[in-house]
Amino acid sequence: MSLRRRPQLMLGAATAVAVASAGFAALAPAANAAQGCRVTYTIASQWQGGFVADIAITNLGDPLSDWTLKWSFGADQQITGGWGATYSQSGTAVTATNVSYNGSIGTGGTTSIGFQGTFGSSNPVPSSFVLNGTACTGSVGGSPSATPSPPRSPSPSPSPTRSPSPSPTPTPGGNTGGLVGWAAMNGGTSGGGNAATVSVSSASALTSAIQGTTASVVRVSGTISCSGMLRVGSNKTIVGASGAALVGCGLNVSNAKNVIIRNLTFRNWDDDAINVQYSTNVWIDHNTLSNGYDGAIDVKRASDYVTVSWNRVFSHDKTMLLGHSDDNGAEDRGHLRVTYHHNWFDGTVQRNPRVRFGNPVHVFNNYYNNNRGYGVASTQEAGVLVEGNYFENVGDPYHRGEGSSPPGNLVARDNYKVGSGGGDTGGSVASIPYSYALDTPSSVKSIVIGGAGAR
Repeated sequence: MSLRRRPQLMLGAATAVAVASAGFAALAPAANAAQGCRVTYTIASQWQGGFVADIAITNLGDPLSDWTLKWSFGADQQITGGWGATYSQSGTAVTATNVSYNGSIGTGGTTSIGFQGTFGSSNPVPSSFVLNGTACTGSVGGSPSATPSPPRSPSPSPSPTRSPSPSPTPTPGGNTGGLVGWAAMNGGTSGGGNAATVSVSSASALTSAIQGTTASVVRVSGTISCSGMLRVGSNKTIVGASGAALVGCGLNVSNAKNVIIRNLTFRNWDDDAINVQYSTNVWIDHNTLSNGYDGAIDVKRASDYVTVSWNRVFSHDKTMLLGHSDDNGAEDRGHLRVTYHHNWFDGTVQRNPRVRFGNPVHVFNNYYNNNRGYGVASTQEAGVLVEGNYFENVGDPYHRGEGSSPPGNLVARDNYKVGSGGGDTGGSVASIPYSYALDTPSSVKSIVIGGAGAR
């Protein structure tokens, strides 16, 4: 069973600098003997249970034609995807090896790599690094080469606070890298994985980088102003550097598979911020969305195996639509299975989410505050489990039927309410097929506020 661990959040970025002494291990070829090196490790962004790290490798010795960097984590961090290197991990020990385009580092030269990862109770910066057998301590000559700290087994995962029900014995869904829910099923969702990273800072570069089906990690920097919907292809991780924003436009995941969208701020979009249609295995995680025209995150037209997690939406009306029409049952029946967890619906008006056809749709451990329209609506053949959420000052937390759409099925349990209405339930919902850990409902407010949104 995969469990989401609860970290202690860090404020600001953490950086460690290690430099290298002379000497090198006998296993490193003389032509590539790193006689001195410096490594700068920066936690570029961090959220509840996950983080992005940047690593700058500076060669202070002889020119290198290839390199291998090694280090050991100080806790139970796990790398889930990276760029600029090929990564392998055994316990706490990590090895990063150059890719085809960055193996050569001249004397005084620097190359940059990075990765996404998860952590449990803490995320300490590694204390030392070894490049081609030489300890990176920032000088040339002197100390003998060092080796990484011995691997240590990760801390055991905590037991879940609750077993999901009405499920039978849960079937693990390949929940890795913090991914929980429907996107972990059907083979899982890895996005671009360890593919090379493309860094973009303009609308034209972003539009080009996210097309096609070739696996890639697209890193967005700065504020990109654009309009309309930018088409996203399969096998993509689109991740924002700290502070990255898309203003005026949205992302259209259409006829695609295996997509991750993470750590972006969306503002003032002129259609939808994120639209998912005819697509499977999509993970939308740790984004901040506000002040758009239509939907913030809409999923429709036979899409399936989607997880929407740790997002914050504020100053917006129509938040998350699941299923666009009562008349689209021919495409949508048996699909539209989505998990919504640890999202912050911060004063949004409606569709948090509004559901058609999907069954089961799982809405758990979200924080709702001051939603003046309604929280969750189950309509048109849907089956929605609303579980362990925190509702604060929400007069209508959940109900069946909406507008001209007939009532769907809705089961609510273990929700925590402050100044909120009772809600409307009825019918039955299909069993949840994956494992998950449910946070104590009364703690959800502080947990979600501490971790939701882009960093």
